[in-house]
Amino acid sequence: MTQKLNPAECAKLLGELAGWSMAEDGRAIERAFRFANFVEAFAFMTKVAMRAEKMNHHPEWSNVYGRVTIRLTTHDAGGLTERDAKLARAIDQLAG
Repeated sequence: MTQKLNPAECAKLLGELAGWSMAEDGRAIERAFRFANFVEAFAFMTKVAMRAEKMNHHPEWSNVYGRVTIRLTTHDAGGLTERDAKLARAIDQLAG
């Protein structure tokens, strides 16, 4: 099992990730992405899905037209882990 990040590590992570915020429950990070239309949003989700599958770490997300909201947490650790940090960085890279 992956080690859960402590509060100081979580704060450091949020300082490094622009646009991400701590979820209300304190167990996940979240970010909303906006695109011009549904096709662009879905293309982004497809890229994220392929990367997440390679990393064997999958986001919780939703899509409404040109908006994609992503939540990252590691369920078996009960909160944020380095796996979430790596996936967030990859998602940011894919978003441009």
